[in-house]
Amino acid sequence: MAAPTAPIASIGVPREIKRDEQRVALTPDAVRELVSHGFTVRIEAGAGSGAGLDDEAFTAAGALLVSREEAWAAHLVVKVKEPQPEEFDFLRPDLVLFTYLHLAAYPAVGRALLAAGTTAIAYETVQLDDGSLPLLAPMSEIAGRLAAQVGAHLLEKPHGGRGVLIGGCTGVRPARVVVLGAGSVGWNAARLAAAMDAEVLLLDHSPERLRRLESQRQGRLVSLVSSRGLLERLVPTADLLIGAVLLPGDRAPTLVDEALVQQMRPGSVIVDVAIDQGGCIATSQETTHTEPVRTVHGVQHYAVGNMPGAVPFTATEALVSVTLPYILAIAGRGLVEAVTDRPELVSGLNTIGGAVCHPGVAKALGVHNRHPMACLH
Repeated sequence: MAAPTAPIASIGVPREIKRDEQRVALTPDAVRELVSHGFTVRIEAGAGSGAGLDDEAFTAAGALLVSREEAWAAHLVVKVKEPQPEEFDFLRPDLVLFTYLHLAAYPAVGRALLAAGTTAIAYETVQLDDGSLPLLAPMSEIAGRLAAQVGAHLLEKPHGGRGVLIGGCTGVRPARVVVLGAGSVGWNAARLAAAMDAEVLLLDHSPERLRRLESQRQGRLVSLVSSRGLLERLVPTADLLIGAVLLPGDRAPTLVDEALVQQMRPGSVIVDVAIDQGGCIATSQETTHTEPVRTVHGVQHYAVGNMPGAVPFTATEALVSVTLPYILAIAGRGLVEAVTDRPELVSGLNTIGGAVCHPGVAKALGVHNRHPMACLH
C-alpha cells in the first residue's frame, strides 16, 4: 500500500493524553502561518492549556476548535508524543502522522502503525547530512539542562540524596557528575553542571566530537574518550550519573550494568535521559513526572520519558520553531515533493503502508527494512 503523496488540505492537532504531557504541537503563531498558506487547522479544544495557550488564542489565529475525533480525522496529524493505546483506533492508511515516535522504546506503537498502514514521520530521526538531528535538538537541549537541575535537586537529603551540594563550597569538594554521551543532551547537561561548579567528567566514544567541544569547555569539566574500563572506574565514584547516549531510531546501548549500579554509593543519583530509547542504564525503568523516582540498590533513578514536558511553555515554543517549516513542506507539496526538497525527511520516515522504512527502527523492532522511496512510489 503506497503512502498518501498529494498536497494536504487539513492539519489536525489532538490534545496530548500521555501522562503528565502538557506540550502542544502548534502555537497560535504557527497556526496563523499555516492558515495564511491556505490550510485548514483543526485544534482539539483545550490542546494548548497545559502550555499556557488558550483556545481563544488559537481561534483568533484562524484555527477551528474541534473534538478529538475531528482532530484525528485530518489528513496530516501533528503531535508531540507517540500515539497512546487509546488513540490506536484513529490510525488509518490515508493518515500522515508527524510526531516524536521513539518506536524502539515503544514497539506496541510500531505494531499499531504497521497494522493500520499509517505513514509515520518521526521528529527524532529527521537527520541532516552532517549527522545532526534538527527536530530533536531543541528537546535535547532542554532535557540536558533539566538533567543537571533535577540531579542537583535529588542529591539534597530531603529528596533522598546523599546530602551533597552540587557545587560544594569553600574547603569542601563539589559533587562528581559523570555524563555518558557528548551529544546535545550530554553537552548541555555537562555545561550546566559545570556552571553550577560541579566536577564534571564528560565521556564519549568519539575523540572528534570531544575535540570540537573542547573550545567551549568551562569550569571543572574534563572530557574523556569512553571505554569499558573507564566506566568501571568512574561510575562507582559518581554522585550524579547522567545517561545521554543516542543511536537514531535504534535502542540505546546499555552502558552501565546492574553490577556497576550496585557499586554506587547510597543516595547517589542516576538521570537516564536515554529512557525514551530504552535507556542506557540496566536498572532504569521509565517513570513519570508525577512519580519520577525509583530507588534501586540505594541509588535514585530518574527516568522520565518526556522530560521537556516539565517546562511545556518553553518546550512548545522551541519545538514548533523547528517543526513548522517541515509541516509547511509536507502539507503544501505532499510527501514525495517534500522529501525531494528536504531530503533529511527521508530519514524521518519510519512506517509507510504497513512497512518499516528506517534501518534503526527495523533493527529495534526485529523486522525487515524497506527503503522509504520504494514505499513512496
